[in-house]
Amino acid sequence: MRIRIVDAFSERPFGGNPAGVLLLDDAFPADSWLRQVAAEVNLSETAFAHPLPPGGDADWALRWFTPAAEVDMCGHATLATAHVLAQAGLAEGLIRFSARCGVLTAEAAADGTITMDFPTSSLTPWDPPAEIAAALGDIEIRSVHDTSDHIGDLVVELADERTVHGLRPDHTALRAFAKRGVIVTAPAEDPSRGYDFVSRGFFPLVGIDEDPVTGSAHTALAPFWAARLGRDTLTGLQGGVRRGLVKVTLAGDRTLLTGRAVTVIDGELLARP
Repeated sequence: MRIRIVDAFSERPFGGNPAGVLLLDDAFPADSWLRQVAAEVNLSETAFAHPLPPGGDADWALRWFTPAAEVDMCGHATLATAHVLAQAGLAEGLIRFSARCGVLTAEAAADGTITMDFPTSSLTPWDPPAEIAAALGDIEIRSVHDTSDHIGDLVVELADERTVHGLRPDHTALRAFAKRGVIVTAPAEDPSRGYDFVSRGFFPLVGIDEDPVTGSAHTALAPFWAARLGRDTLTGLQGGVRRGLVKVTLAGDRTLLTGRAVTVIDGELLARP
């Protein structure tokens, strides 16, 4: 079975967020095997997809696993899967994925970018306990918002870009504050550098201390920053050591996420179901 590792939200190898991608011929094997493969790949997400019969609402069934759990929605591994399908000649134009969060789409453009259509997250103001500031390193928090069920993150607004990049959080303590993870964000210090806001994502609850570039989190960051910056099309920079750019376009109850991807490893999985 052919397995790839793709760096998503990056135009060069070793940037962005790596994801495993495994295309299956037919129905998903047992969940236990999918979890074992994801644990073996040991990236923040491994995507598993198989083709669906023609004539339905979607072309491919898609699931995502961290090394520790299955998740409802994942942006960077969807981008990686769409990239693999396009590069392998298995899909052209709009690709429709059936996932736990509903039908998602991805489409490659002539310039090599891929745009995905995801549901926009809700944002509910949240009054956090003082412990969350301590878990992030005793920093000042400007606001906190809870997100929709498919994401399950807290969006934590900080004062500035420098504070976001300098965080050294207590990952064990952060496990108490969200169903999935904590996204910290701030406005860009200098928008002329090509991005409007910055973020970092911490997901110790699902076995990921820090995720370099979290596409699904941008379905919450898009409405958050569109309301503050007065524009529906923005670019976010996410990451600590590894970083990547996500272009977001807010379209009501849908958010378009655009980025690039590059395959860095293409090999064979010998342990079949």
